[in-house]
Amino acid sequence: MPEETYDETVVSTTVNGRRIKKRVENRLTLAEFLREKEGLRGTKVSCESQVCGACTVLVDDRPVSSCTVLAVEADEAEVTTIEGLETEAGLDPVQAAFADCTALQCGYCTPGFIMSTKALLATNPSPTREEIEHELEGNLCRCTGYLPIIEAVEQAAARLAGTYDPDAAHRPYAGHLKEDGEPFRYVGRSIERVDAGVKVTGRARYAIDTPFPDTTHAVAVRSDRAHATILGIDVKVALDVPGVVAVVTAEDLDGLYPRFGHMVPDHAIIAAGKVRYYGEPVALVVAETRHIARDAARLVEVRYEDLPAAMDAEAALAPAAPVIHEDAYSGEAVNQVAITRTEDEPNVANTMHLGWGDVDAAFAEADLVVETETFHPALYAYAMEPYNSSARFADGYLEVTSTAQHPFMVIKDLARVFDLPHSKVRVSVPYIGGGYGSKSYTKIEPLTAVAAWVTQRAVKLDLSIEESIYTTRADAARTRVRSAFRKDGRLLARDVDIVMDTGAYVDNSATVLSKAVARCFGPYSIPSLRVRGRLVYTNTVPASSYRALGAFQVNLAAETNMDQAAEQLGIDAADLRRINLVPRGERFIEGKRPMDTDLVDDFDQMMARVRVEPREGVLQAVGFGVGANEGGAYPTSTAQVKMSPDGSALVLSGSTEMGQGSRSILTQIAAEELGLDIAKVRVFQSDSAGTSFERTTGGSRTTTMTGLSVQRACRDIVQQLLAMAATVWECPVDDVRHVGDRIVHADGRSEEFGPLIKKWYGGGGGEITGRGTVRREGELQVQPSFWEIGMVAVAVDIDPETGVTKVDQLVTMADVGFAINPMGVEGQDVGAALQGIGGGLSEELVYEGAQLRNPNLVEYRVPHIGDAPRRWDSVIVERRDGTGPYGAKGGGEGARIPMGGAIASAVARATGVWPTELPLTPERVWRLIQEGEAARAEAAGGSAPEAD
Repeated sequence: MPEETYDETVVSTTVNGRRIKKRVENRLTLAEFLREKEGLRGTKVSCESQVCGACTVLVDDRPVSSCTVLAVEADEAEVTTIEGLETEAGLDPVQAAFADCTALQCGYCTPGFIMSTKALLATNPSPTREEIEHELEGNLCRCTGYLPIIEAVEQAAARLAGTYDPDAAHRPYAGHLKEDGEPFRYVGRSIERVDAGVKVTGRARYAIDTPFPDTTHAVAVRSDRAHATILGIDVKVALDVPGVVAVVTAEDLDGLYPRFGHMVPDHAIIAAGKVRYYGEPVALVVAETRHIARDAARLVEVRYEDLPAAMDAEAALAPAAPVIHEDAYSGEAVNQVAITRTEDEPNVANTMHLGWGDVDAAFAEADLVVETETFHPALYAYAMEPYNSSARFADGYLEVTSTAQHPFMVIKDLARVFDLPHSKVRVSVPYIGGGYGSKSYTKIEPLTAVAAWVTQRAVKLDLSIEESIYTTRADAARTRVRSAFRKDGRLLARDVDIVMDTGAYVDNSATVLSKAVARCFGPYSIPSLRVRGRLVYTNTVPASSYRALGAFQVNLAAETNMDQAAEQLGIDAADLRRINLVPRGERFIEGKRPMDTDLVDDFDQMMARVRVEPREGVLQAVGFGVGANEGGAYPTSTAQVKMSPDGSALVLSGSTEMGQGSRSILTQIAAEELGLDIAKVRVFQSDSAGTSFERTTGGSRTTTMTGLSVQRACRDIVQQLLAMAATVWECPVDDVRHVGDRIVHADGRSEEFGPLIKKWYGGGGGEITGRGTVRREGELQVQPSFWEIGMVAVAVDIDPETGVTKVDQLVTMADVGFAINPMGVEGQDVGAALQGIGGGLSEELVYEGAQLRNPNLVEYRVPHIGDAPRRWDSVIVERRDGTGPYGAKGGGEGARIPMGGAIASAVARATGVWPTELPLTPERVWRLIQEGEAARAEAAGGSAPEAD
């Protein structure tokens, strides 16, 4: 029996074959014990509620959720973690299969999936797909779309059975040739991700795994009101708790700039004067341990005086609505989007207009006018690594480790808060456990940093999933579309009104609105257009970016409107799109880049693949949709490539790796350009103290913009090597050329890079640095840098008794110009699509009064492995017509844009009723079925029972 005290127990257990005996707190979870006491940080923590499976370990060979099992419960047990699988002989077969199948992206869920798969194959060595889905139902992945994971489990079973064929190619080389007629060596090929090894073994380190030495831990005290004046905060009892270092409130920020926000500096670091949403931080408890901080946070007493609250955009726009922000705010911001506020509508954070032609005249001469209004709810992106940040001050410098997608933009906010030069703020970002736009710009970094400033200690702030949901979400949107058509189906005009709910603060929602305004009418040729978009403050969680920001919220209305028009015109819905899709080369928005691809050909390829496979007892239909995304964000990028005296190369990039595969893509580009073996190239990213500037990682820009800067830096290296060779050989530069991994003289002499560098420098040699920059000039002068196309088609099955809807087939079109890593493109496409399926069928944040009803992964349901389509066709379109390296365009967001509308159109065709809001939950679909049956019965002269 273990030795016990009142709150501690001595636990004896075996971890990865090593016997351990330690005294632990009784409330310590097994995950905390493994991660914090034993340093086994491959075991991840996300949901803390036994839903996501990221924390899965084996206890006596059985999979358990270590975040809900106490360490004392593992007494006298054998525990195996992800670190215990690899042997001297190499990777475990399951780990090898996950790496080979690219069954990982951000990698945060990967250890849990591998451990669950180990347990599955130990008891069922040859599982069917249905058995795989059943056994892995308790593991969530937000990146891959699950299909590569299913493939990896099947391959692992084959490896263990000895039937695996290592020569089986996932996707054959497309046959692209270089200018000299030779095939590419690395780009255009599905190489194994360069980060696969560390992610399948648990060695990958994320911000949550990397505290500063001797760190304290912080926990936020959060508002339990949606809108209220703060009358006082009593911290005395909390400060008396042993181990508490400080309780930080807004009063402690005197002398600092107390807000942040890259577009509008409206976001209070800690609520001052009043709170604007339920869950807003009003104080921060800093203590020696996280448990002490949590205990003390419960003892902080906040007195409020309630104010009227506006819980949705409609309430905030009402004439007597409470004013949420009295201040217009000042301070330097980074505005690519003009901000317009008026006294007439004080809760409107921004208003935007776009248009051309004579809209009223077009509607007057139309043969048909169709009006559609839809509502898209607020969503939570659910990146599996919750928001977390560490901060410390050292010798006048601020150092921050965080999950930020855009570290250099975070520097700008932090420098303003503390009045520091940018050079004295260091932000480093390890691997990110998923982002999808939700970790764009500044989130909790100022909160951690002010705590470090007040305490003069290192501080670590790890949010729970519930706290992360109360940190940011995607904007909700109500969209009204009126379209004018000729009887032959040609669009004459569109009139669109958009109201977006940004919550309590703007964050990046001004950009979201600008994208919605530019994307709401589809990639269609429209002679006359009028769009008004308004961004509205409400007393809800602040909204920001989420994959395909702005586009997916409004695409539902735009595409439903097209389907309804087709129905009323008597024209096939696919043909209506063919009639109106923008042809290649047409400038369909004044001042923007002309359409850079063949939309009709892409659409025809997609439609040729989608089909229903008839099954009895279900309603079935096909749906499809199109959209276009302004890709590439703003074209600013820099990169450095250092070549060492041994000829190896180090790529320095400020871009971040959050699962999209940037580290692999940049490695492939550098290896291709320099002619080096890929093992001689290393990419180091996202540390402002050691990497070059990168404005953002988002907008599907890394392959194109960052890829270009890396390509140019490599070519700079080559030019330097040529000049070195000419000096060493005392010949004109024109007599030497670059061939593979060496420089070759016209007379046949050659030298590898390393020896050449040593000869040029003499002595022990030196290094050379290539620099590449990208700015808005030349081919990138006209924006966007490329059009990212969104085209998806689905075949759905609906249970008529329950309304449960399943996407049986998914067809995605990845028009990427040139797929530098085809498997990576596939993974990004299906991952985006499955997030769209989640938004289409199950995901929405629901308010009940002042607070969210579902701020957790039990009630906020993201897709599980059983929700993955049974059939999937991934079409990669490569016309080499992009502005990126080798003609590449970005990818990874397109499939997200039209997914909700495609599902809605399939459900409409199956039920006979057009949905006007998402998600299409079983209850909503069941009601549509009842409504459709009633309408058909009435049309036939009969009657149908009313839905309850």
